[in-house]
Amino acid sequence: MKLENLGIEDTVMELKPLDRIMGNNAFIRAGQWDYERVTYDYKIGSNEKNITYYIRIQGYALEGDVDRGDAVIKLLSPLLGKHYYPHGVEYGEEENFPENLVERATKLLEKVSEELKELKIER
Repeated sequence: MKLENLGIEDTVMELKPLDRIMGNNAFIRAGQWDYERVTYDYKIGSNEKNITYYIRIQGYALEGDVDRGDAVIKLLSPLLGKHYYPHGVEYGEEENFPENLVERATKLLEKVSEELKELKIER
């Protein structure tokens, strides 16, 4: 499920401050990157058996290299996904997400968006 119009999509900023902001908000990049793309995940536990939810923010390098740490990243619309063990994460609109989960994700993303606005690059 896309979580749009929160001010994150199309944000452009340097990788190092982006990593710091995302890490301060418990979004983990870990090994989820290549030379021109990044993915940050926020894990949300669930009482449902074998179900975990994730908020995912992806971006791609407009210039520079993620590996060297000098990339300028453009962010895409955040996604809310549901992980079905052992099959993987589904982000489709047909997924049923609890209303309180969507509200929690929206509030978290609004906080991240405010922090990103302070350091984004105007393009």
